Amino acid sequence: MKAKDIKALVSVQPPARTKAERLGRRSFNVEDIRKQAARRLPRSVFDYIEGGGEDEYSLRRNRDSFADWSFLPQWGSVADLSLESTLLGGPVAMPLTLSPTGGTRLFHPQGEIAVARAARSARVPYGLAHLSTTTMEDVSAATPGLRRWFNMEPIGDRGLLDAVLERVSRAGYEALLLNVDCRGIGHRERDYRNGFTAPPSIKPRTVVEGLLHPSWSLGFLLNDAIAFPNLDAEVPEGPLASTPDMWRTLLAGSYEPTDWNDIEHLRSRWDGPIVLKGCVNPDDVDRAAGIGIDAIQVSNHGGRQLDHMASPMDVLPELVRRADGRLELIVDGGVRRGSDVIKAIALGADACSIGRPYLYGLAAAGEAGVAHVLNLFAQEMERTMTLLGVASIAQLHADGPALIRHRAEMFERSTTPARPRIAAVPDELRSRA
Repeated sequence: MKAKDIKALVSVQPPARTKAERLGRRSFNVEDIRKQAARRLPRSVFDYIEGGGEDEYSLRRNRDSFADWSFLPQWGSVADLSLESTLLGGPVAMPLTLSPTGGTRLFHPQGEIAVARAARSARVPYGLAHLSTTTMEDVSAATPGLRRWFNMEPIGDRGLLDAVLERVSRAGYEALLLNVDCRGIGHRERDYRNGFTAPPSIKPRTVVEGLLHPSWSLGFLLNDAIAFPNLDAEVPEGPLASTPDMWRTLLAGSYEPTDWNDIEHLRSRWDGPIVLKGCVNPDDVDRAAGIGIDAIQVSNHGGRQLDHMASPMDVLPELVRRADGRLELIVDGGVRRGSDVIKAIALGADACSIGRPYLYGLAAAGEAGVAHVLNLFAQEMERTMTLLGVASIAQLHADGPALIRHRAEMFERSTTPARPRIAAVPDELRSRA
């Protein structure tokens, strides 16, 4: 090889100038970001993101269920590809939302505001958790123009409900995400083994973890203490021992037992959209549609509540049939790639929602990390649609049933014996007969 040929092959990249550029060079999917988050966070904090209920069957099934669906691409021109769609009556740049997650500043000091800013830049809705570590007002002030949804639990105390709704409305939240899968706290055994508390308590194990993760520790110590300011009206003053203790106080203390009557009352008190988060039962879809609920977030709480609860993708086709266009369906749980989103929409969902993926991005690189995760999802959706042969979300809704098939159906087709082909009887044989 000549010297000029060798010179032509030499490629030296200049140093990355921004966090976004560094992430783009070394993080090509959510799993790459996840590994960075695992290196940066103490084990107990990372396990709080990762963990599920009991044996974590639902946690694993959420991911596996996407692999049970296969694409059947169609040939044709794909021009002017667009991910734009509508959700709850408003525009979205892609059919994706950010689910509410509690304790977000545990993973990075920028917390909920960093996530909200990244969501605003990507033009997708952001759900703020009741258990957020930043006030709903501060998130609103930092993100004008963002489609903000507020997450809460059903409230039986009518006076308390009115106070919460007034605060949420005043803070500029357009929709409510109502948890209906949190009548109690799931048995999250990873947290118990790790002795995890929110905020982390100082004990020998915590000190060792902190020393091994100095970047996280400095961020934790040099910023405001972790608190849950949206619960000021509901939780008595005093130290919070652990996440389970906090939930028990929240669910058994200030709240009365609730049922469908309380959801109907909430519907009458709130003028904006309401999304029931945590439904997988088709009968719940019927009841929700009957009382004017706008959407269902098909979810098993990321596998963190009732173990062996149905995976959203396993029940989605039946829920789509029961909904029959009366309300919108958002899928969460196990969504790790843009192709997962496309599968859910092909089956009839209106959007997907993510929690853990953006927390990985936040832990790895703050706002830039969340933005990178959202960019990865957009790129993967566009690539999947191109290869699938569809140019828009509307086309995907229309053509979806022909573009996806469950592995069980494919197996059934492959093992069903073909009907024997009967050859035509020649005329000379027919005459002999």
